[in-house]
Amino acid sequence: MQSFSSDGVRIAFIDVAAEGEDRGEPIILIHGFASNHAVNWVNTLWVKTLARAGRRVIALDNRGHGQSEKLYDPAAYDSFIMAEDARRLLDHLDIARADVMGYSMGARISAHLALAHPDRVRSLLMGGLGIHLVEGVGLPMGIADAMEVASADELTDPLQRMFRLFAEQTGSDLKALAACIRGSRQTLTRVEIERIMAPTLISVGTKDEIAGSPHELAALIPDAQALDIPGRDHNLAVGDKTHRAGVLQFLDERA
Repeated sequence: MQSFSSDGVRIAFIDVAAEGEDRGEPIILIHGFASNHAVNWVNTLWVKTLARAGRRVIALDNRGHGQSEKLYDPAAYDSFIMAEDARRLLDHLDIARADVMGYSMGARISAHLALAHPDRVRSLLMGGLGIHLVEGVGLPMGIADAMEVASADELTDPLQRMFRLFAEQTGSDLKALAACIRGSRQTLTRVEIERIMAPTLISVGTKDEIAGSPHELAALIPDAQALDIPGRDHNLAVGDKTHRAGVLQFLDERA
């Protein structure tokens, strides 16, 4: 992996060249909470799929995650601040404009990036996040508490236990993740959502109980469409073949 300084915070990333002829349409991938670039995008074959489609693929480890710097102040994880990490990475790589794809928390960050820097976002692809971008404040605060108990065996709430075990599986810094949950809970207002002009795809599993309706969110964005991922929950939708096929079709057809 490579790394760079995003306003003093070390951010790790990969930069994978397109296979065959490069379309000249790079894409940046922003992963979800407690994950990292490898778990979210490499292991699910996204990087390989997009590179084989002729796209340069950039994927970062969000601050507090993976091989990026760990921070313990919740204020360091504001969604706009995390969006600036992605924007500065594009600057670092001299990429003027990119397709931006995020999953779950990464979709929230991607939406904040599209709002703050519309000129940098060719299109916006949000997976695992629907109307809860507007109605709701991200993952339940209890997940932060789940990161701080001595053992997952102490947890009885299924969602808390799921995220704690996932964080352990990915080798995450639990203290940093607790700060991230507490700091990255920003929603966007309906007025702000209506200002997102990039062509947008919102992809959510039909069994996802975390994201909220993709159709309700798509109805608020001027140039958006929803993609249902049949029979998939929040965890399984990300790497689903229907998801990958829908994204590739969207990228081929978007303006």
